[in-house]
Amino acid sequence: MIELQAIFTTIRKEMAVYQPPFQPKHDLEIDYDLWSFKDLVIEGRKYKEVYFAGIVIRKDYVGFYYMPVYAEPKIKALFKPELLKLLKGKSCFHIKKLDEALLRQIQEALEAGFKQYKERGWV
Repeated sequence: MIELQAIFTTIRKEMAVYQPPFQPKHDLEIDYDLWSFKDLVIEGRKYKEVYFAGIVIRKDYVGFYYMPVYAEPKIKALFKPELLKLLKGKSCFHIKKLDEALLRQIQEALEAGFKQYKERGWV
């Protein structure tokens, strides 16, 4: 659990760079997420908020949830094999170990997602 907490804390620090403009709904020691609270119309539907990313400690991994892949599936092409092999489903990465290369890839993904949300006017 200690290693998972260290992974969580490290990724949380990288995510916090984007707060503001994003704000958390959950800001706990095992659950942290970032949202844009803004009236939006996306594909004809009205939203008062849009999810950006989150992390949560599970039994044997840290779940890193990255929503920009839903808005722009092509963003997945930015993921290197080390990060891509941790992808379970469309937007959740199961992280059990974190090294500098993987952390850099997460940083790059957050930066690309933030840029995408800004370009779309979602933040």
